[in-house]
Amino acid sequence: MTAAALVLGVGPKQGLGAALARRFAAEGLAVFVAGRSPAKLASVAADIADSGGTAIPVVADATVEADVRRLFEKIGESGRPLAVAAYNVDSNLRAPLLETDLDMFTALWRQNSLGAFLFGREAVRQMLPNRKGTLIFTGATASLRARPPFTAFSAAKAAVRALTQGMAREFGPQGIHVVHAVIDGVIDGDRARSQFPQFVAAKGDDGMLLPEAIAETYWHLHCQHPSAWSHEIDLRPFKETF
Repeated sequence: MTAAALVLGVGPKQGLGAALARRFAAEGLAVFVAGRSPAKLASVAADIADSGGTAIPVVADATVEADVRRLFEKIGESGRPLAVAAYNVDSNLRAPLLETDLDMFTALWRQNSLGAFLFGREAVRQMLPNRKGTLIFTGATASLRARPPFTAFSAAKAAVRALTQGMAREFGPQGIHVVHAVIDGVIDGDRARSQFPQFVAAKGDDGMLLPEAIAETYWHLHCQHPSAWSHEIDLRPFKETF
């Protein structure tokens, strides 16, 4: 039986979650595509099936412990060992600090940090018996430095980075490869093109990160030999200043 892959945080077909699912499926893995939108999950799964791959859509909210546990139970029930799992949930809100209320700060923490914790814990529990597997967490520029008006978002993303560091140190010696990927730029997907088209136009050719290019890097991270693992990697367009 083929191994399984999981992508939590799958949205539109032109997005990173969908690109990751397609890339993993292209390697023959049965991909569990998870997120909150049944219609988007079904669309991505159908796209993969049309290309000859295997995709299983699962509706799950990363901030709900019961949903996350049920998601991993479905993978376990399939009998497929979990080879690679990507946490791709990314929730951002723009607000100066004095306009950031408790609900906003808490929502950003739950969707980014709490969800990553629940996902990582359950993934490790499933991978440890085989003493192998890759966990990749999608980070952002804000994971490394906070700039207003995104201070609350940065606090949440920095917590994800700290979580992955601790997990890498604890479970790396047990065969689990934990990676934090800093996406330093805007992803060229449906969300960017619909929400800020003028910004997209100003970036020009290759001014944003292509989802398929990021997915290719994620796959190579999974294929790294354990004698030369990467824990953290940053990806940005060649035009991006840093």
